[in-house]
Amino acid sequence: MRAVADQKIRVGFVGAGKNTRQRHIPGLQAQPGIELVAVANRTKESGERVAREFGMATVYQDWRDLVKAPDLDAVCIGTWPYLHCAVTIAALEHGKHVLCEARMAMDAAEGRRMLEASRRAPHLVAQLVPAPHTLEVDATLTSLLADGYVGQVQTVELQAAQGRFVDPAEPLHWRQDATLSGHNVLNMGIWYEAMTRWLAPARRVMAMTKIAVPRRRDAEGAWHEVRVPDHVDILAALADGAVAHLRFSSVTALAPPSEVWIFGTDGTLRLEVDARRLWCGRRGDRELREIPIPAERRIGWRVEEEFVGALRGHEKITRTTFEDGVRYMEFTDAVARSAARGQAVDVADL
Repeated sequence: MRAVADQKIRVGFVGAGKNTRQRHIPGLQAQPGIELVAVANRTKESGERVAREFGMATVYQDWRDLVKAPDLDAVCIGTWPYLHCAVTIAALEHGKHVLCEARMAMDAAEGRRMLEASRRAPHLVAQLVPAPHTLEVDATLTSLLADGYVGQVQTVELQAAQGRFVDPAEPLHWRQDATLSGHNVLNMGIWYEAMTRWLAPARRVMAMTKIAVPRRRDAEGAWHEVRVPDHVDILAALADGAVAHLRFSSVTALAPPSEVWIFGTDGTLRLEVDARRLWCGRRGDRELREIPIPAERRIGWRVEEEFVGALRGHEKITRTTFEDGVRYMEFTDAVARSAARGQAVDVADL
């Protein structure tokens, strides 16, 4: 890997939407020796607004010109998934380090192409923005399971609610547009990524999905067929023999908050997602009790710090690698195949 030591690192942005403006740009600005140089947004006018707000010198109308720019060391990709593959490969081929927004790609085939491009340029850093919602509890949860706190994991129950009552008149969101989001469904991908930090990966899945409103108008009033589900139920066989039931939904209005239950031969763990609290119980216990998590173990968001640390040669990317990205895209593809065929399917492997 080509470390840039203490040199100034010059960064350009392809796509500067909400998450990039709220997270990545301030996060990079907070790192020493970082210069924000250029931006290419969906329109040149929106790019100019971002450049004025954050003091970037150059605005490109075409992202292809940005990734070729000789005065850039790294590219942060904040577009919707439909551009992740093309921009990532082009940036790597032009010698730029890459920080790419999640989800990795439209499907696993694109993810594999991105991974191969990164392997052809091992001197460059390639990082995916990680699933953020469990970062503060991951270290504790992983340690408990690795130490055998629950014994052998038997079953997993996950309910991830984004529920609201259905509004047929609501305009098409980009996440509901398969031409922009691909096989990515709701928050399924980030949850599977988080789960694989603690549990064995899925080897086989059976999925059923529901689209609440089959056609929606876009912002300009044109009708579109909706092909991205509003609700998905998944039964998964994990590699260690456990069985998982996963539910992701945007139509379960007034549902309980998102939570995860892990049931083992000797104990039970429960994760309260929004509260970032862990609960546990073992044989002989009558109820769960909270597990205190010390502040030093609540690592939280450090995406931009890790990216710059890897560029400086001080650390390696862990949250999240391209290999991990391909794994969650393989799961995403398997869910789509299962739902389309109405039968259980195997999850492909690297």
